[in-house]
Amino acid sequence: MIPEQPLQDEMIQVTPELTLHAADERFVSELHQLVLKNRHWLQHSLNWPQFVGSEEDSRQNMISNRLLHQRGYAKMFLIVQRETLVGVLSFNSIEPLNKAGYIGYWLDEAHQGQGIISRCLAAFMYYYAQQGEVRRFVIKCRVENERSNQVALRNGFTLEGCLKQAEFLNGHYHDQNIYARIMDEVSD
Repeated sequence: MIPEQPLQDEMIQVTPELTLHAADERFVSELHQLVLKNRHWLQHSLNWPQFVGSEEDSRQNMISNRLLHQRGYAKMFLIVQRETLVGVLSFNSIEPLNKAGYIGYWLDEAHQGQGIISRCLAAFMYYYAQQGEVRRFVIKCRVENERSNQVALRNGFTLEGCLKQAEFLNGHYHDQNIYARIMDEVSD
């Protein structure tokens, strides 16, 4: 059996100061600390932060995400601004046959309101549309999550509907808006 070769760092240059880096173990410690720093406010929108334990747990999660990334079932990118990790942008899942990608993201609270997610999202979608891997981009977010709803609308997504009681968070079921944007293969 031939050992699996490590992949090169898949990277998407967003601006000269803003880069997306594919999930990689070298970011584990920094990501773990960023999650701990933001855990309280993340809990308002996401279920998983409450389960973040040790740095080793974060390392195992990063390894799992790297494998899913390599196999094309999900893609996790770390948002790096001026050499500092500030958040995550990902396809939480990809349907290869349908060329559909379900987008998730979060950003350090101190870096919000600067357009970082919108710029990263535009570059991310262009990158995958250009490769022909994804053409239907989907964002699902709680109806009450005004910021995520605005991110979708600002980036040309269309509201397709409302999924009733589709997300369990903090002991309650919440309605989710589902947004989509179709981008056929683009060329330079």
